[in-house]
Amino acid sequence: MGQYFSNEDLKSNIQKYNVDILGNRYSFYTDNGVFSKEKLDFGTRVLLENIPIEKLHGDILDVGCGYGVIDIVLGKLIDAKFLGVDVNRRALHLAEMNKKENKLSNIDFIESSCYENVSGKYDFIITNPPIRAGKKIVYEIVMGAKNYLKDEGSLFIVVRKEQGAKSMIRDLEEIYKVEILNKVKGFFVIKCDLG
Repeated sequence: MGQYFSNEDLKSNIQKYNVDILGNRYSFYTDNGVFSKEKLDFGTRVLLENIPIEKLHGDILDVGCGYGVIDIVLGKLIDAKFLGVDVNRRALHLAEMNKKENKLSNIDFIESSCYENVSGKYDFIITNPPIRAGKKIVYEIVMGAKNYLKDEGSLFIVVRKEQGAKSMIRDLEEIYKVEILNKVKGFFVIKCDLG
């Protein structure tokens, strides 16, 4: 199994959990060395429950996709084409397993540090950014999204108040039209549009 992963020093211990969200039940394989391996991350849940799903369409990019939760949950609900990118090979291997487990074919996953291997423009970019990776990486994701959005596209972000949501919103407002969609237990769901 080690050849699939970039963090081979961590012993693999693949597990599976089930979760109900947005009217469907999903199964996810997880492992050591991936974000939120025990259960669906609360921030991701808040993000998914507050995105205007009925407006999503076209090409959707998930930056920092982990083991594929956002793509798989939305992929079951809407007719769109998804690309999930992550730097963690172990997470990407799990994402492929989860795509099969949840019987989805409208999703691709590729290895990419931020937008390094991303080309083209997207109708929507969605991210629960990897706060622990540091501000430089997080800002590369959220500020860099403008270069990969179509003219009418939107960026959706979730970030906690304690992790700098208010200062991030101020910074985002310098380049985007920003709307706070909801605040749930300290998590801000933010929509950013170009111009």
